[in-house]
Amino acid sequence: MMLKVYVYTKYASKLKITYLDTGALYRALGLKCLTDGVNTADGKAVEKCLTDANVTIEYKDGVQCVILDGADVSGKIRTPEVSMAASAVSAVPYVRQKLLGIQRDIASSSSVILDGRDIGTVVLPCAEFKFFLTASAEIRAKRRYDELTAKGQKVSYDDVYKDVVTRDKNDSTRAVAPLKRAYDAIEINSDNLTAEQVAAVITDCVTEDLA
Repeated sequence: MMLKVYVYTKYASKLKITYLDTGALYRALGLKCLTDGVNTADGKAVEKCLTDANVTIEYKDGVQCVILDGADVSGKIRTPEVSMAASAVSAVPYVRQKLLGIQRDIASSSSVILDGRDIGTVVLPCAEFKFFLTASAEIRAKRRYDELTAKGQKVSYDDVYKDVVTRDKNDSTRAVAPLKRAYDAIEINSDNLTAEQVAAVITDCVTEDLA
């Protein structure tokens, strides 16, 4: 499991609140485009493919499950191919608008931790607490490589690293809701931290602020 997902899942469990990995929603739509043979670089084709797509989040025994058109695709959305497709479709304004309401509806219903590349800047700009987790591309590629190989997927570190760098560039330079740190977000560099240590930093920040 990716460090940030593990951190937020653990922290949400500790606080007994909902955790939503919003990137999973984009991955699901990217998966649909790949499955349907749609060119993810063609915005009009992507919009046509996803107009009737239904993606939701359900929780089964406390675990987040991504439901795409009635099917649980949680186990299919963590491949390098889907990662790149998610990055591509996330640049399409229609896709971001389609998912914006879902994310805000979930956040408005209860206390929740949302994880995504534009949460603090676009989705919930008035969130009470904002954290911006960073790590070098090399470290993140190693974590993703270990995650994928642990699942039995045959990938090379070099390919995973290239995907990470490419996705960062795409997400940081897209015209709509680019990846960037919110001005009021607390930045945490996790290069030399374990997931437990990152969670502890977040806990300390929140506890100190609420004291």
